[in-house]
Amino acid sequence: MTIHRISLALVAAAVIGGGLSAAAAEKTPGYNHKIPDSIMTPDSVETRLGTLTYFDGMPDKKTVDLLYDNLDIMRGAETFLNGIPATSIEGLRRGLLDVGADASHKIVIMDKLMDSAPLFLTGNTDTVYAIAMLDLQKDGATVVEVPKGSGPGTVDDAYFRFVIDMGAPGPDRGQGGKYLILSPDYQGDLDPPEGGMKAEVDGETYFVARSPSYVNLLILRGFLVDGKPDAATKMFEEGIRVYPLSKKNDQPKMEFISGSGKPFNTIHANNFEFYKELHTVVEREPIGLFDPVTRGVFASIGIEKGKPFAPDDRMKKLLTEAVAIGNGMARAMVFRSRLDGVALYPDSAWGSAFVGGNYQWLKDAGKGGRYLDARTRFFYQATVNTPAMVAEMVGKGSQYAVATFDKDGNYLDGAKTYHLHIPADAPAKDFWSVVIYDPQTRSELQTAQPFPSKNNKRDKLVSNDDGSVDLYFGPKAPEGKDANWIQTVPGKGWYPILRLYGPLKPWFDKTWRPSEVELVAQ
Repeated sequence: MTIHRISLALVAAAVIGGGLSAAAAEKTPGYNHKIPDSIMTPDSVETRLGTLTYFDGMPDKKTVDLLYDNLDIMRGAETFLNGIPATSIEGLRRGLLDVGADASHKIVIMDKLMDSAPLFLTGNTDTVYAIAMLDLQKDGATVVEVPKGSGPGTVDDAYFRFVIDMGAPGPDRGQGGKYLILSPDYQGDLDPPEGGMKAEVDGETYFVARSPSYVNLLILRGFLVDGKPDAATKMFEEGIRVYPLSKKNDQPKMEFISGSGKPFNTIHANNFEFYKELHTVVEREPIGLFDPVTRGVFASIGIEKGKPFAPDDRMKKLLTEAVAIGNGMARAMVFRSRLDGVALYPDSAWGSAFVGGNYQWLKDAGKGGRYLDARTRFFYQATVNTPAMVAEMVGKGSQYAVATFDKDGNYLDGAKTYHLHIPADAPAKDFWSVVIYDPQTRSELQTAQPFPSKNNKRDKLVSNDDGSVDLYFGPKAPEGKDANWIQTVPGKGWYPILRLYGPLKPWFDKTWRPSEVELVAQ
């Protein structure tokens, strides 16, 4: 028994000793024990930036400089992508100011429709726009009176977030009404939810909403009657009223400024000036307009409320590169999107500009967080944010399809001729239209035709025997096709947006679809 116990002890000691020897043999050099490789940094690492060099995990000076330059460029590009909604509103504010709309009671109206002279992100040629900027810091709570018969209208805040709808999709349901927009500084008893509520104030009934920003976009649309803008223009000029609540008994006289045919710009910069535009917004608006993470990204490159934006020469050079990269990323998202859910049909160039189906840009009902690339894709080429744009409202509102390349996957070339077939019974209760845009400005393409578009109610289109319509695009009209031709420009690209006003069920269930844009054999 004693001998047996001694033998077992010797065996155990040998095993333990062997284990300790193996562990000692495997220990990481410089350490008492084995350190997981996953937490270690090699002395030399190859990356797309070049070779990163370390002494025991500590980067050398060359690597530190390289990494900080790259970090500043990354943050600059991220600031561009996340700042687009804010600078887009700022671009609109500055553009309206350029034509004289320097107060909220001065309305820019496209009384002869929006032609290609002014630069507006994918504006349409089909409705009468009435556009103003509310200044709640200057005016306080502001009243907007909307006339009966107004089409879709919306107020968006200074970060292009939804505040309230007006007109047909709004709480007045096209019957007109008085809206009261409260400022972020409001401290009264009213506490309206997002989208507004009905309330009585000083004996008047209003649809009340509160904005988190001082500057707000007010945009209303009026429909054509007999293909003409006259009735909608008259309705707006006689019915729109905008004034501070404090001056409801001494309202400023409304002024309507025609924006039709005037060359002015409402689009944010794509170069270093972008950061200056964004700083203007950050400095003017309440700090709560942006969440802490977004504020932190902006502040990391020097854009912070209460501080001047004054980058040194090094930072300015890096941000000039950063904005070029961010601009390229945004253009990739618009013209060659990789987002799931963009394509409206299998193997089709026709896609949605409003990807994800959520006006708050929440992915998968919020489980995927903020759908950042979908938000960038939209606001880099479009304006106005409203739940109505993602809601399936049969016979109401409007729906859109955008194509940035042809049937074969090639960009559309203004020197070539293309064909688009609109099948019979287009699912639009009111009308449909096709407008083409300049990929540089994302505004209407400027050609000898002031309106680069076709509208089945405004234009005298030639239909086929079955009721379908063939449209043609090119520098010259194909023989006998002038009525159905939209002009393009050699040396420039272009892309179309199909709009359906009063979309019907076949659009939503995809039993009706347009053809692809197809190159015509020369």
